[in-house]
Amino acid sequence: MSEQEPGLEIVHLLRKVTVAFGLRQAEFATRHGMHPTDVRALICLLDAERSGSDVTAGRLGAELGLNSAGTSSLIDRLERLGHLTRTRDERDRRRVLLGVTPHAVELGWEAFGPAIGRAVALLREFDETETAAVRRFLHGFLAALSTESWAAAPGAPAEPDGTGGAAPGAPAEPDGTGGSGA
Repeated sequence: MSEQEPGLEIVHLLRKVTVAFGLRQAEFATRHGMHPTDVRALICLLDAERSGSDVTAGRLGAELGLNSAGTSSLIDRLERLGHLTRTRDERDRRRVLLGVTPHAVELGWEAFGPAIGRAVALLREFDETETAAVRRFLHGFLAALSTESWAAAPGAPAEPDGTGGAAPGAPAEPDGTGGSGA
């Protein structure tokens, strides 16, 4: 594949955007006494909130690729920092749901709001067809990444379903635990 191919240029630009965003997330984490995984956890919780989904410790751990001990440490740390809440599920009192505090949202908007605002303003310059193309590309690329098995060694056989196993960010088990029983 030629380095001059337009599709490859777009992929490289997207990689640069993700690297720059990752660096900003790491700076944000350091500034606020967090680990970069803590920021990823807050993003997962905010995404779930926007979609109207509940998040349990098991689901959060599955989405972040953490074991139970790592997930518990992360949740305890974010709660101590005042960025996360735990509440009993009113429909099933056995479940504990996780959420982001208003303070954490405020910190996030202070740090990332200007860049998000500029991105939204840029997208307003696009017509409906251009916006649909951007959306289709990003959803397609995300799907391509989500079907890859990053845990399997090169040349390792795929799982019987052909996926190569659970991908990072794969959906949690139907019971919301991420398969950990947590």
